[in-house]
Amino acid sequence: MYAAQYEITLPADHDMGTIRKRVAATGHLLDDRAGLALKAYLVRERGVNGSPVNQYAPFYLWQDTGAMGHFLLGGGGFQNIVRDFGRPAVRHWTGAAVTAGPARGTPPRTATRRLTSLPAGLGPDPDGLALGRLLAEETATLRELARHPAVHTAALAVDPHHWQLLRLVLGTDPVPASEHDGTDRYEVLHLSAPHLTELPEGRPW
Repeated sequence: MYAAQYEITLPADHDMGTIRKRVAATGHLLDDRAGLALKAYLVRERGVNGSPVNQYAPFYLWQDTGAMGHFLLGGGGFQNIVRDFGRPAVRHWTGAAVTAGPARGTPPRTATRRLTSLPAGLGPDPDGLALGRLLAEETATLRELARHPAVHTAALAVDPHHWQLLRLVLGTDPVPASEHDGTDRYEVLHLSAPHLTELPEGRPW
């Protein structure tokens, strides 16, 4: 599993209705994309839920990195973003865990994303596996969070270049704020999830 996201920040006075129309017209095109576990069409609007920006920020979980490469580089869809907005930086993470929530059968309407730095010093590490133990703890926390009745899907992923941990939670309603302090909050305009149920529950190793 591989996670990816690009963020297109728009002017403060941008009519976000144009993004809504774009997703309504084209969001279905990836509903059956081979190799894609999910694409959540995420937006933030300036002044809503504390957002400082207008932003279109699709988030992906790829089951197949070859399919991800085709999407980004081989004319599989990303060229439309480049054509209309220029070429944004694409952040990517190695998948660490995914968990289904009780609301998996209902289309999500909200998303939260938490990014945290993984500390360089995790205490004594004679076997070099302190990071793995930390991720096991985070996975257990994710599993508990995913029991909330509003959770559709919860996922963890790691950027091993900047050593950063991502936690994404899709929900049918906002998950309580106390569980997501310091996160970015999004609206989900559409979810394409052709192979989501094929991802292994929990850690993929």
